[in-house]
Amino acid sequence: MPEPAALHPSDRAPGLLIGEGVTLPYDAEIGGNVVIHAGTAIGAGVQIQDAAVLGKPLALGAHSHASRDPLPPLAVEDGARICAGAVVLAGSRIGARAMVGDRAHVRERVAIGAETTIGTGSAVDNDVTIGARVRVQTGCYLTAFSTIEDDVFVAPGVLTTNDNDAGRGDELAGVVLRRACRVGGGAVLLPGIEVGEEAFVAAGAVVTRDVPARTLVVGIPAKPVRDVPEDELLPR
Repeated sequence: MPEPAALHPSDRAPGLLIGEGVTLPYDAEIGGNVVIHAGTAIGAGVQIQDAAVLGKPLALGAHSHASRDPLPPLAVEDGARICAGAVVLAGSRIGARAMVGDRAHVRERVAIGAETTIGTGSAVDNDVTIGARVRVQTGCYLTAFSTIEDDVFVAPGVLTTNDNDAGRGDELAGVVLRRACRVGGGAVLLPGIEVGEEAFVAAGAVVTRDVPARTLVVGIPAKPVRDVPEDELLPR
């Protein structure tokens, strides 16, 4: 991997370090001890809280199969908020008015849509696409190569997986969460699972099969129990 570009102190905020090509809008709010790596694009009205790291270069383990191709700079769009201690890698995009919570981690080639929230201590792995107005709560893991559509709700402690061979194969398949579906606290989704539009996965469920649209599934393994009623559906 190439060496990261040099960082330089800035008097814009206490302990701030920035790389080459970083321009901070006049109305950006910067906390203490923030690090912004080279080329990172910061939109108007962005808030970056204490000890956040933006545009971090990629670091991979010796046995990682992830792409080592060069990454474009991180882009943080207007009005987004990166909270205290969060780490967001180069090659990703944080949408307008989105929030990356305290101590959250967002890897490379991630797209996070407008007004989406990534909760405290949650991790978004590489090559994940997240739509608008998604709410990911505390302590979730969104596995690599997943797609989360608009208006999805992911409760605390949800775990998604993408490797049926537990590290001994080459095929990875993330999950797909369709528009406005809900995943309850502590649920586990196996590789390649699709949760249909407006479906509801109950807390603690282990999902081993695709969930049809507008279906509530419960248990280990998760099984359908009823349809989601009309009065719980989001307007289109």
